[in-house]
Amino acid sequence: MNKPKIQRRDVHGIVLLDKPQGYSSNQALQRVKYLFRARKAGHTGSLDPLATGLLPLCFGEATKVSAFLLDADKHYRTRCRLGVTTDTADAEGRVLEERPVPPLDEALIEAALAPFRGPINQVPPMYSALKHQGTRLYELARKGEQVERPARDVTIHELSLIAYSPDSLELDVRCSKGTYIRTLVEDIGERLGCGAHVTELRRLGVSPFDHPKMVTLEEIEARAEQGEAALDALLEPIDSALVHWPAVHLDRDSAFYMGNGHAVFVPGAPTEGLVRVYGPSGRFLAMGGILDDGRVGPRRLMMTGPAGQ
Repeated sequence: MNKPKIQRRDVHGIVLLDKPQGYSSNQALQRVKYLFRARKAGHTGSLDPLATGLLPLCFGEATKVSAFLLDADKHYRTRCRLGVTTDTADAEGRVLEERPVPPLDEALIEAALAPFRGPINQVPPMYSALKHQGTRLYELARKGEQVERPARDVTIHELSLIAYSPDSLELDVRCSKGTYIRTLVEDIGERLGCGAHVTELRRLGVSPFDHPKMVTLEEIEARAEQGEAALDALLEPIDSALVHWPAVHLDRDSAFYMGNGHAVFVPGAPTEGLVRVYGPSGRFLAMGGILDDGRVGPRRLMMTGPAGQ
């Protein structure tokens, strides 16, 4: 007997999920999408199953801002085991080598951390979702294959020692998009001469959301029992992902024209860059950009209401 088809609905906004350990990012997304019965949803950058913490989930029209969250700086807290390397660079992998850990002190650790601050080159790990000739690297790695991976430029904005023991470090990392914490930990371990792998990883922030109030999967499941209104109260506004952009407010006529895809002149608008565009009722109307002639042009329209509002 066929199960009844779920009635999907339009949901617009962002859920700041505290991803539980053991879930892939896509598994977490699909579970929350099911609970919201949402027609459209996407996540904003993968977290390893081992990792926990902030995974912004974008629903409906909010999927249009997901690219900006993918490109955003990230904030992590990680714990690593020294003296042991694994094939995945984390605790879920197969042990490759064990080496003695030198006697640690803050000066020695600081000397190991210092070269990794600022712009660095990183070789992505084989156990990653990047593709080589159309195949995910982790699929090749599981077959025992190794391929050349070009180094990528990333930036470590802050790298701080939180605590250490004879065989472990706890680090706080603020970094650019595309940074692999597993690779960073591996490289720090090599700098110390003993190797290392990640045992815990938690994402604390995705700019502009730094240390936000996150919601757990259990909280979302409980809200689902209470109904749609209780669920929707968990949604952050779409424009909360763009609060660092200047805001532009349109009158009714200008909002109507922009809502139909036209650029408009706005007195007092910025002279360059990207802007948040609002209609006269305060509705977030579009992601906009300043054109060469000074007009504000729509980059992505938010189809959450009629033009002119």
